[in-house]
Amino acid sequence: MRDIRVATVQFEHHDNDKPYNLARIRDLTRVAVEQGAEIVSFHECSITAYTFLQHLDRDQLTAVAESVPDGPSVRALTEIAREAGVVVMAGLIEKDEQGHLYNCYVAVSPDGFLAKHRKLHTFVNPHLSPGDRYTVVEILGIQVGFLTCYDNNLPENVRITTLLGAEVIFMPHVTGCLPSVMPGRGTVDRRLWDERHRDPVRLRQEFQGPKGRGWLMRWLPARAWENGIYAVFSNPIGRDDDTIKPGLAMILDPFGEVLAESAALEDDVVVALLTADKLEQASGRRYLRARRPELYDKLVEPPPAGQEPITKPGWAMAHEQNPPADRS
Repeated sequence: MRDIRVATVQFEHHDNDKPYNLARIRDLTRVAVEQGAEIVSFHECSITAYTFLQHLDRDQLTAVAESVPDGPSVRALTEIAREAGVVVMAGLIEKDEQGHLYNCYVAVSPDGFLAKHRKLHTFVNPHLSPGDRYTVVEILGIQVGFLTCYDNNLPENVRITTLLGAEVIFMPHVTGCLPSVMPGRGTVDRRLWDERHRDPVRLRQEFQGPKGRGWLMRWLPARAWENGIYAVFSNPIGRDDDTIKPGLAMILDPFGEVLAESAALEDDVVVALLTADKLEQASGRRYLRARRPELYDKLVEPPPAGQEPITKPGWAMAHEQNPPADRS
């Protein structure tokens, strides 16, 4: 790894409005470049928006999807990267040649497409197919891994991505302020967002408390620390379908310490210098070398019959509350 300056961005996306979202990605990429960033990362489904996808049937979801890397949004993203002279990362819905649909995160450079990651643990819409592999690639002299939102909730995914060589893992999310049963968690009243300029304190208390940052700090630093990797967390802020998201864009070092984060109640860019020396100094790198795989058979043992893997959040999606009569 070499020293590199990286940006993570939060912004209020518009549901199913690719021109608007790409325009914000362009503008905020310029802001990141002015602060010296060489890589600029945006959140999960930042091109399309995310939570509104729960309401779409298969035909509607297919209409939102595009091919990757040959679709118009990836071409537009590449043009943004070319204009700014940086690597840009953002999310959208991918459609492959067989008609399968994926929650996809892409990285492009001024010279074109670099990589894509298909989310491993999908749940927002039953017509999305889960990815079937991990993604680690070299970008600008560093080994980069990708894990999307729920992917990071399973420690195994971050560990395997690290074992595949990742030094920096980009973690695009759409999360926080959701109706979990965990104590202190829950949604944020939309009126607080709409009145944020008149009364910022109440909204900041919601975002910084257990509904937002308090929940992230239960596990996000652990993923960086236990593996000895840099974690680059991105997340939208503001209205996302029927929810309010807290932003909290954040970059953590291999010790699990926060290098930079946003407390802004608006679109914002966070930039930090990632240095190579911390990788070998980090405790997590020693833990990797201490592993005893001969003891880990239980980790890869198939589940009992009738207990196939299922990805579920702690609340119901729209398609679960009002299931369509026929999903064939």
